[in-house]
Amino acid sequence: MAEVTFFNALRAALDEEMERDPTVYIMGEDVGIYGGSYKVTKDLYKKYGDLRLLDTPICENSFTGMAVGSAMTGLRPIIEGMNMGFLLLAFNQIANNAGMLRYTSGGNFKIPMVIRGPGGVGKNLGAEHSQRLEAYFQAVPGIKIVSCSTPYNAKGLLKSAIRNDNPVLFFEHVLLYNLKENLPDEEYLLPLDKAEIVRSGKDVTILTYSRMRYHVLKAVETLTQKGYDPEIIDLISLKPLDLETISTSLRKTHRLVIVEEDMRCGGIGAEIIASINDHFFDELDAPIVRLASLDVPTPYNGTLENLTIVQPEDIIKAVEKLLGNKI
Repeated sequence: MAEVTFFNALRAALDEEMERDPTVYIMGEDVGIYGGSYKVTKDLYKKYGDLRLLDTPICENSFTGMAVGSAMTGLRPIIEGMNMGFLLLAFNQIANNAGMLRYTSGGNFKIPMVIRGPGGVGKNLGAEHSQRLEAYFQAVPGIKIVSCSTPYNAKGLLKSAIRNDNPVLFFEHVLLYNLKENLPDEEYLLPLDKAEIVRSGKDVTILTYSRMRYHVLKAVETLTQKGYDPEIIDLISLKPLDLETISTSLRKTHRLVIVEEDMRCGGIGAEIIASINDHFFDELDAPIVRLASLDVPTPYNGTLENLTIVQPEDIIKAVEKLLGNKI
């Protein structure tokens, strides 16, 4: 076991997969000599050369299209979005090409590609650099959406994403890159479609993902001191949702709080609520509580920025209101 930062866990996953499979390559802005905007690809070009670490011009639609084409011919491209918000410029290539070509070709082509990079609300990054794109792509058929949250799952999930024969959107939060965790020395892979039970409990299920995992954990420290016993589930897989893990928890707690950094309107939480109402409505003893970001562009000002996203105290109040008569 060795202590590894989040960004170095991602780097190790890339290194191991590039060494294992010569068809794997990385493409994006400043991924080569500069080593990526958050140093996830630092020095990999020295080992693999500039034909497997391709520094591109600022033209997301063009190099994403090129990646789709290379995936069709047998390569395994990994696109780094310097900031995931920039990939809105490649929405057509991701949705109409990467997501649909395996189907529209009658299965003649596989599209084994990963699109990864930093997103989420950082610190004073402003509206255009604080994008959360998970809900943007939720309705696109043919793609998987993964949101990593720890160095351990970041490495295991990225390795699995690279080996998958379908396009995977791999979201990393800009404020998690310096997290540290002890990782196994031996190789490991993690499933792309499974949630993680972070804490077992019996009173209420709290569903969350990405950076909000840590806001929930902080809130639960206070909640447990007050006598509450929440169960925390990190979704990890945003498409498809791990409904089996969610339903097992609901059959135990019968109450649900959803905590996300995505926008409330049309966010991941909205899809979760719809799915639960479709399949597990009878398991609920109370209405579902959804905590999400305000439907406004993220302010640059730090104080205003914090007011737009869910804070630990909001989670504490929501759980206390939901369970007030239970304790």
